[in-house]
Amino acid sequence: MKYQTLLYYCYSPIENAEVFAADHLKFCKSLNLVGRVIVADEGLNGTISGIKEACETYMQTLHADPRFAKIDFKVDDVAEPTFVKMHVRYKSEIVHSGLRDPQMIDPNKQTGIHLEPKEFMEMKDRDDVIVLDVRSNYEHNLGKFKNAVTLDIENFRDFPEMINRLASFKDKKILTYCTGGIKCEKASALLLHEGFENVYQLHGGIIKYGKEVGGKDFEGKCYVFDNRLSVDVNSVNPVVISRCFNCGKETPKMINCANPECNEHFTQCDECGWQLDGCCSENCKSHPRKRVYDGTGYYVKVPQPVNASAKKNKSGQLQAG
Repeated sequence: MKYQTLLYYCYSPIENAEVFAADHLKFCKSLNLVGRVIVADEGLNGTISGIKEACETYMQTLHADPRFAKIDFKVDDVAEPTFVKMHVRYKSEIVHSGLRDPQMIDPNKQTGIHLEPKEFMEMKDRDDVIVLDVRSNYEHNLGKFKNAVTLDIENFRDFPEMINRLASFKDKKILTYCTGGIKCEKASALLLHEGFENVYQLHGGIIKYGKEVGGKDFEGKCYVFDNRLSVDVNSVNPVVISRCFNCGKETPKMINCANPECNEHFTQCDECGWQLDGCCSENCKSHPRKRVYDGTGYYVKVPQPVNASAKKNKSGQLQAG
């Protein structure tokens, strides 16, 4: 049996979005799909997985709805479904912007200029260009574009606080990128709102870049929000840039800490993984609620919020290279 995983988003107003979310969950379950969909008044953000025929029906159904006709699905063939359960949740935003007034930007009205992967590849190394990663620390620590500027942020909602640190790049062309493109819609809109004039974004994100141009100069692996945790992107000149959180050895493996009250996203080699039983530290290994580690470092449900305050550098400095 053939399975697929679909990654997509769509900024398109949805009336009665809470009702839509409940109905959409029933629709997904009727197709035996698993995954995670966030529904908000501003649109949809989803990762869906299931048998190929069910995924095709899902895509056709959404494309038949005028509100979602423009969705650009990123499709991966997978050995098995990449989720265990199906969740559809209503939230205030499909990506938390961190703004006190999220209405101050509207990706349906103004965003950066969308660059197709080939255009992005041709522009990214020019002297008048800055490539900006708008993802979180654990994502760009695993993989990023060569020479990209990265931000020390725990979540995308921290992005607005970092914009003043980008002021020295106002005379440059800013090329933003993220996993699938959704964060760039708000990041580029916010940069334009703050007076940056030449703002671009990688259409379809890292995933589409890998599929269409081979992922050239993307170093490391790309973090994804399903039980794969990471995927290969670069088939042209791949390198590993991430190192084991515990011993410092080069490793591309990303896991979540087996202690549910930590649940830290971090890179860990297999040797340390088995030694620490899937935990980031001896303290977490001895935690009474520690989950069973099976070598993957992925867990279906996290009952406690992430607590990463003890492990991250809070300096807020830009990181490049």
